[in-house]
Amino acid sequence: MDREPEELQFLGLFGIYKESFKIILSWRKIFNKITLALILPLTFIFLAHIQISELIMSKLMQNEEALNFTRPNTPTSQRLSDRISSEWVAYWLFKAAYLVVLLIFSLLSTSAVVYSIASIYTAKDLTFKKIMTVVPKVWKRLMVTFLWSFVIVFLYNIVAVVCFVISIIAVNPGTTAGTVLLTVLAILYFCGVVYISIVWHLASVISVLEDFKGINAMTKSKALIKGKMKVAFVIFVMLIIAFILIQFGFEKMVVHGERFGMWSRVFSGIVCFLLLMQLFLFGLVVQTVFYFVCKSYHHESIDKSLLADHLEVYAGEYVPLRGKDIQLEQYEV
Repeated sequence: MDREPEELQFLGLFGIYKESFKIILSWRKIFNKITLALILPLTFIFLAHIQISELIMSKLMQNEEALNFTRPNTPTSQRLSDRISSEWVAYWLFKAAYLVVLLIFSLLSTSAVVYSIASIYTAKDLTFKKIMTVVPKVWKRLMVTFLWSFVIVFLYNIVAVVCFVISIIAVNPGTTAGTVLLTVLAILYFCGVVYISIVWHLASVISVLEDFKGINAMTKSKALIKGKMKVAFVIFVMLIIAFILIQFGFEKMVVHGERFGMWSRVFSGIVCFLLLMQLFLFGLVVQTVFYFVCKSYHHESIDKSLLADHLEVYAGEYVPLRGKDIQLEQYEV
């Protein structure tokens, strides 16, 4: 990233995309290694989870259908009932294990990409070995931020459910007024989810580069986004649309693609895998570049030498940028 700090504030949607592509291409050897070590497993876990979940649910549905046509209180019905119970337990245990592993690789990937781009920004010597040394320590800070975002999303959903229930009770959903009200609430709910997601993603970058984590990182992120909310919203929605399209294609062509033949399913699976892997990498780079853009927009110039010093690893310990260093001096435009 060879732009001057004051130039970054003028980057719009396509400017951020262009800068992100440029960084990935210029440092493709480093990002290829990060992709193979962290993002490839993340992608495989996500897509494998879709396929395995479908197989387990198909078996469950078959057994439940068989149970419906079996005489109650017979040895056969008891065996089917026990089998169904065991399969449900296995299903939820699989889901829990999947979420834990997905979270670990997601946070590790975020740590690696954010640290790498910050090192590139400061013209700091960067090696894959150094990245993998720093990443496990940075990951702990990201976990705190994630847990806070999870609590916020949980509380937000509770409030949303209460609002929807009250609206349904107060206004008949079958009427025009009821339909309009529920539609407005759904739009507001979606916008709220997007906003929280944007704040969380930027807070993840802050947790790596600054001495903020958890709710403090979320608060800092909220302040940084001001003035760049429209760009952030478009970036996030476009990434989500691309993600949904890849997932839909995988489910359509691979998970439920028996009629297309084996080779077509294999080819589609490989294409979806490669596209999703690149999307994960691109999304992480974009959110880091967006962080620097927000800093520049608020006229906070990051001192490259200070940032480089705090990205160093002393005695194997990662030292985050302290608050007094990151509350950067204002520069004149």
